[in-house]
Amino acid sequence: MDTPVKFGIIGCGIIAENHAAAIEASGGAELAAVADVIGERARAFAEAHNCAAAYASYAELLQRDDIEVVSICVPSGLHAEVAIAAMQAGKHVLCEKPLDIRRDRMAAMIATAEATGMKLGVVYQRRVTPVALAAKEVAATGGLGRVVLGSAELKYHRTPGYYRSAGWRATWELDGGGALMNQGVHGIDLLQWLMGDVRRVSARVATLVHEIEVEDTAVAWLEFENGALGIITGATSVYPEQPTRVALHGSQGSLVFSDRGVEAWTVDGKELTETVASLPGLDFAHGHQPFIDNMVAVAREGQDVLVSAQEARKAVDVILAIYESSRRGVPVEVTHGDEDG
Repeated sequence: MDTPVKFGIIGCGIIAENHAAAIEASGGAELAAVADVIGERARAFAEAHNCAAAYASYAELLQRDDIEVVSICVPSGLHAEVAIAAMQAGKHVLCEKPLDIRRDRMAAMIATAEATGMKLGVVYQRRVTPVALAAKEVAATGGLGRVVLGSAELKYHRTPGYYRSAGWRATWELDGGGALMNQGVHGIDLLQWLMGDVRRVSARVATLVHEIEVEDTAVAWLEFENGALGIITGATSVYPEQPTRVALHGSQGSLVFSDRGVEAWTVDGKELTETVASLPGLDFAHGHQPFIDNMVAVAREGQDVLVSAQEARKAVDVILAIYESSRRGVPVEVTHGDEDG
């Protein structure tokens, strides 16, 4: 049997539990070390997951020659710093969403991956759900005819306690935004992956319920490169929370699906089949497993990552354009360069 690929986890907060569970469930991975700026938290996390090494400095973890893959689970605004250091230390990287919160730092991450030859993957779990993969196949093969409309409804509920649970939450500096950058980025990534790149946005974001510095409510109008139009609604201000819902409409069909499953599925003018109707929804409770298994294959076989950094940055670029449009009160072109507005 092949020697397991040794993983390190940097950042031992809530999302790190998903990475650790997927590493433990993988037949080819082993959690060798963890790091967190709060040393006690790192030690408790390591003990809970039968991991032999815990560090209060990620630099110490990166000095270990046996670690081949690092999961980045630190606050969003620190993703670039930690990922770049990991790749420069010769580690492949699996980064939590979003890639980062600034264009220049995302560009630096991509440049570092190219310069070092290390692979940089990003976790977007909704992409690997069966319904999303089926929708991608339909969209890519022209089953909707000319695609004309797309929408993503991303309506979450968050309590004041959620925002108090960590000092970096809901800050521009480390969270990069609110309902869109933290929660909604999954659905925005999915919409642009299915519909195609976004050319232009016009948006309004607001803070209507929570006492936070970033947005808790947002609406954006989109124009895609293929000429289709779209709408994004995002919030952490609504009660109760609503299922994430994505809709694609074309001249020959429509696909509508949510966390609860398929709501409508017409392809080439024909209604959905029983097979499609039975597809599970967008829930991604176990969505980290494919990404961890993929990183094992990256390290052992040189496979490509499931979601590349170049792909992952697109949703962030859309969100940054939405923020700029709301701030300036004008439509804004979506750019994928390295300059931040």
